[in-house]
Amino acid sequence: MTEKIEGLIAAPFAPMTSSGDINPGLIPAYAATLRKNNVRGVFVNGTTGEGMSLTISERKILAEAWVRYGGGLLVIVHVGHESGQEAATLTKHAQEAGADGVGLSAPCFYKPGLSELVEFCAAVAAHAPGLPFYYYHMPAMSGVNIAMYDFVRAAAPKISSLAGIKFTHENIMDYQRCLEYDDGRFDILFGRDEILLAALAVGARGAIGSTFNYAAPLYNHLIAAFHNGDLKKARKYQAKAQSLVHILQESGNGIACGKAMMPMLTDIDCGPCRLPLPVFTSEKQQWLRKRVEEWQQEN
Repeated sequence: MTEKIEGLIAAPFAPMTSSGDINPGLIPAYAATLRKNNVRGVFVNGTTGEGMSLTISERKILAEAWVRYGGGLLVIVHVGHESGQEAATLTKHAQEAGADGVGLSAPCFYKPGLSELVEFCAAVAAHAPGLPFYYYHMPAMSGVNIAMYDFVRAAAPKISSLAGIKFTHENIMDYQRCLEYDDGRFDILFGRDEILLAALAVGARGAIGSTFNYAAPLYNHLIAAFHNGDLKKARKYQAKAQSLVHILQESGNGIACGKAMMPMLTDIDCGPCRLPLPVFTSEKQQWLRKRVEEWQQEN
């Protein structure tokens, strides 16, 4: 049975300079901030980390930096790519760099069916057979919406390194079925911060999320309240988190907004996003600061 990850895994932003180059020198301070907030690990170069907008070389540099400077953080490296060969290269590199696992999203241009997705994952995972392999399920971004219960049943006999799923979807029924498959064999990490409490109720133990970058204490309070049986307090913390996520939704682009929010709620400034994500103008920054201050004053 796969060892289960418990607690919060942040999906870090890609640190960048004002000119849009990656800035791996920021990672030691970034990692220290996450550790201070009791974050367990990082999911590097994913959606929040603009992985699909980075070059292969840049993704390797950031993966190596998180492994080198993580200071005890678990490091799962996203290796998704439209090319299976490039995904395999990133997977092999993650193992050589010393990562703790890899996550692979589905190709989103030529969208696979179930059997093709399993074969694609198996071919990539084979390049690092000793490294825990997670399928990254996020149909809102990939457009590939296959029931994950069907995926784990089909993939289990074909991917020896399959550790579980990064489950970024609202289908709690499918999520619970994956949790309970084969007597809880796999590690199913939840990925929708705004409904974490619902996932905890059906058995979630670990979660990967973008808002854990700057609001991890809130989620740690939520988890503690749930495990202490104080559902009223847990619902209050979840509602507070939902208010924060609503700001991301209001902004028009949650990734760009979250990145702009980082220096407002932490001591880390990850710089701008890379096109085609939007640039946060000074006017948009002012709007965001006002909304964040209002959120901080909420009960």
